Amino acid sequence: MKKIPLIILTGPTAVGKTDLSIKLSKSLNAEIISADSMQIYKYMDIGSAKVTKEEMDGVVHYMIDEVTPDVPFSVSEFQMRSEKYIEEINKKGKNVLITGGTGLYLNSLIYNMDFAKSNANNEIREKLEQELAENGIDYMHEKLRGLDEEAANRIHKNNTKRVIRAIEVCMSGQKPIIIVLNRDREVLYQRINKRVDIMLENGLLDEVKELLKMGYTKDMISMQGIGYKEMIKYLDGEYTYDEAIEIIKRDSRRYAKRQLTWFKRYQDAKWFDLDKYQ
Repeated sequence: MKKIPLIILTGPTAVGKTDLSIKLSKSLNAEIISADSMQIYKYMDIGSAKVTKEEMDGVVHYMIDEVTPDVPFSVSEFQMRSEKYIEEINKKGKNVLITGGTGLYLNSLIYNMDFAKSNANNEIREKLEQELAENGIDYMHEKLRGLDEEAANRIHKNNTKRVIRAIEVCMSGQKPIIIVLNRDREVLYQRINKRVDIMLENGLLDEVKELLKMGYTKDMISMQGIGYKEMIKYLDGEYTYDEAIEIIKRDSRRYAKRQLTWFKRYQDAKWFDLDKYQ
């Protein structure tokens, strides 16, 4: 199978990924895999700012509504399902666009790509294993450092399987194109606050009530998401309504800040300030 190139479009919550991802998909003849840890859950639409059918505008999306809220969903499960979808999209002759802001999900695709098990790849791996046998661990780790310093810092030299895999990725040109969207911090925070207001207007509280009515409980991982846990605490009498809203906004802003810190790890990423283009 030929190498499958990946395009990753990411950025903090409320930056504007959804709209741009649709436009980009249309121009690149791509289908989208969502890398959002909340949008995988059915029935959790408003609080996750899930892309709507109207917003999709005919672009096929994957990893949306994958499981019910009572199902614990791991990073490895995301990676396994995404690998399958990536191959399906590729077989259609379309490009693959990954969009979302869950850092661990993105990492599972950026750093553990096994989507191109071609003969060429097997040949590269065999040569690298021979190099390891002849030159030793330190030599191979330094070889990786020369190709990808960030990967060398992340992978211990004794983990030879991962060292070789990382070198293989670099040599076979499988590293994805990573685009990080950003905005002025104050503009981003205003967009986050507005998004929360819109969620409430669209019925976030009623959505949470319905989820509880369906038997989903506050102890479930899905119900610990920002917006859901605060509304549950309001319903339980722990917060006033206004307190719940302010905490949702505050924690969403803090989450965006953590996301930006995370994305700075991607040394090859191209950053775009959307304020300059809109």
